[in-house]
Amino acid sequence: MEVEQATRWEGYVNWRNKPALRGRHGGMLAASFVLVVEVLESLAFVANASNLVLYMIKYMHMSPTNSANSVTNFIGTAFLLALLGGFCSDAFLTTYQTFLISSVFEFLGLILLTVQAHVASLRPAACEAGTPCREVSGEKAAMLFAGLYLVALGIGGIKGSLPPHGAEQFDESTPSGRKQRSTFFNYFVFCLSFGGLLACTFVVWLADNKGWEWGFGIPTISIFVSIPVFLAGSSTYRNKVPSGSPLATFFKVLVAATLNGCSSRNSGSVVVSTTSSPRNENKESEALTNSLKFLNRAVESNPKYSSIKCTVEQVEDVKIVLKALPIFFCTIMLNCCLAQLNTFSVEQAATMNTRLGSLKVPPASLSVFPVVFIMILAPIYDLVIAPFARKLTKTEMGITHLQRIGFGLVLSIFSMAVAAVVEVKRKRVAINSGLVDDATKPLPISFMWVALQYLFLGSADLFTFAGLLEFFFTETSIRMRSLATSLSFASLAVGYYLSSAIVSIVNSVTGNISHRPWLSGANLNHYHLDSFYWLLCVLSVLNFLHYLFWAFRYKYRGIGTAKE
Repeated sequence: MEVEQATRWEGYVNWRNKPALRGRHGGMLAASFVLVVEVLESLAFVANASNLVLYMIKYMHMSPTNSANSVTNFIGTAFLLALLGGFCSDAFLTTYQTFLISSVFEFLGLILLTVQAHVASLRPAACEAGTPCREVSGEKAAMLFAGLYLVALGIGGIKGSLPPHGAEQFDESTPSGRKQRSTFFNYFVFCLSFGGLLACTFVVWLADNKGWEWGFGIPTISIFVSIPVFLAGSSTYRNKVPSGSPLATFFKVLVAATLNGCSSRNSGSVVVSTTSSPRNENKESEALTNSLKFLNRAVESNPKYSSIKCTVEQVEDVKIVLKALPIFFCTIMLNCCLAQLNTFSVEQAATMNTRLGSLKVPPASLSVFPVVFIMILAPIYDLVIAPFARKLTKTEMGITHLQRIGFGLVLSIFSMAVAAVVEVKRKRVAINSGLVDDATKPLPISFMWVALQYLFLGSADLFTFAGLLEFFFTETSIRMRSLATSLSFASLAVGYYLSSAIVSIVNSVTGNISHRPWLSGANLNHYHLDSFYWLLCVLSVLNFLHYLFWAFRYKYRGIGTAKE
C-alpha cells in the first residue's frame, strides 16, 4: 500500500477520475498537447479580434468609434469570462472538463457568425450612392451579437482552464519541474503568437479576398480540430481535483475576520488546522503570518459563529490573493494600450498605402509584427536570457516575475509615444496631399510606420503577460490557481473595457470644452488621435510609478516553497 501511495500524484486524478500516477501522468508530453491546442485556439480567436473592426465598418455599417467600442467590449467580455472558467476549474470541474465544454460554446458561436457572413440576407443591405448606410439592427444585430458572445463565453472558459491545465502537469517540488513549468509558460505565449501569426496572415487574407465566410469558417474548423487534439492527450494528463469554491473561502475569511474583530474574544487563541482540500507535492505546516494581521482574527478557537470557522490555510490563501491584487491592477493600463492595436491602429493602417511591392497587405495583418517578434524573443528568453540571468544572480529564477512585468510596462510607455509621433506624421501627409476629406484614397505613406507601435507593444505583451501568468500560478495556493491564473486574462478584459470608457470620456470632455470631440469626425483624418495617444502615454507613466510602489513592497512566498 505504501508503494502504491508513493506512485500517486496526491490531489490529482486521470481523465477517468482515478488516481494519477507518477511516471504515467503529467510532464512535458502532457503539456505538449496543450501547446498544440493553444495554437489552434489562438488562430480562431486572433483571426476575429484582429480584423473584426473592419467587418463591423464595411459589412455591419457601424461608425469607426462604434465598431471600435463593439470590438473592445467583445474582447473584454471574452477575457473577463476567463474568471468564470477559472472559477469552475477550481470549484466544480477539472480544467480538462472546463476546456471541452467551453470549446463547444465557441464552436457554436463561430457557426452563427459564419452563416451570417455567408448569407447576404442576414446582413444589412449594401450601401447605395447618395444615401447613408444603415447600421445593423433588429434580428440581424441579435444574430451578430449572439454569435459574438457565444464565442466570448467559449474563449473565456478556454482561457481560464487551458493555461493552468498545462502548468499543473509539472512537479513543482523539484527544481527541474519548476524550470519546466517556467519553460511551459514561455512556450505557451510562443504558441499563442504562432496561432496569431497564422490568423493575421492566412485567415485575414482569406477574409479580405475570398469573403468573410472564410474569415469565420477557418476559425470554426480550427476550434473543431482542437477538440480531438486535446482528447488525444487524455491518457497523459493529471487533473487537479476540484476543492470547492475559492470565492466562498475568500468571503468566508473576510466575514469571519470582521465578525470576530467586533467581538471581545481574544484573537490570539488560534487553531492551526488543515482542510480536506487536495494538497500538492509540497507538504508544509502553516502558521499565521504577520501581513494583513486583521485577517488573523478569522482563526478563532471558539468563534462566535461556528459556521464561519476558518483554518490557517484558508486565511493565508486569502492573504496571498489580496497582496497580489495591486500587481493585477497595475497591468490593466498596458492592456488598455494593447486594445488600440485591434481598433484605431488598424483604422490608421487602412488609410495608408498597404502595398509591399506588388503585394497588397490587409491592414489587420499588421499584427504579424508583434507576434513574429514574440516568437523570436520567447525562445531567446528561455534559452539565453533566463540561463544567463540565473548564473548572474545565482538564483533559481534569474529574472523575477515582477521584473518581467515591470519591463513590459516600460515598453508600453514607449509604444504610445511612438504611436503619437507616427499619427502626427500620418496627418501631416494627409494635409500636404489634400486628402483630409477624401478617405477613399490611400495616403502616400507606408503602413509600415504603424508597425513600430506594434513591435513595442508586442514586446511589452510578452514580458508582462508571461510574467503575470507565472506570477499568479506560482504565488497562489493550489486551491485557487485556475482562478488566479485567469486574472491575467481579466486584466486584458478590464484593459479593453477601460479603453472603451476612456474613448467615451475623452469625447465627452473634449466635446464640452471645444465642441469638437477628439475621436469623432467624418473620417480618421478629422480625429485628434495623436492627442489621444499622448494621453495614454502619460497615463502609462503614472501607472508605472504606481506599479513600482507595490512591486518594491511585495514579498515572494519563496520559489519552490509555495504553501499548499
